[in-house]
Amino acid sequence: MRIKEGFTLREIIGQFVVIGEGLKQVNFNKMISMNESAAYLWKGVEGKDFTVEDLTKLLTDKYEVSEEQAASDAAAIAQKWIDAELIDL
Repeated sequence: MRIKEGFTLREIIGQFVVIGEGLKQVNFNKMISMNESAAYLWKGVEGKDFTVEDLTKLLTDKYEVSEEQAASDAAAIAQKWIDAELIDL
């Protein structure tokens, strides 16, 4: 997986949002907001290929969470990013 070109994570008034830069990414029907953990994962994989396992490792490295819980959370966030068309498979 890889974050699609043109999508950038921004912090706006304490909230993390993904913004499409360029006409190709413009969709005025939705805004993608992220919590701090999702933003941490985004920053950790931005600009490189990654897997759910990579996301899992990032979570277990930063947070006191079991590998099973981290894997479940990583799979869920990856699916949300796929559904929102933010990443290429």
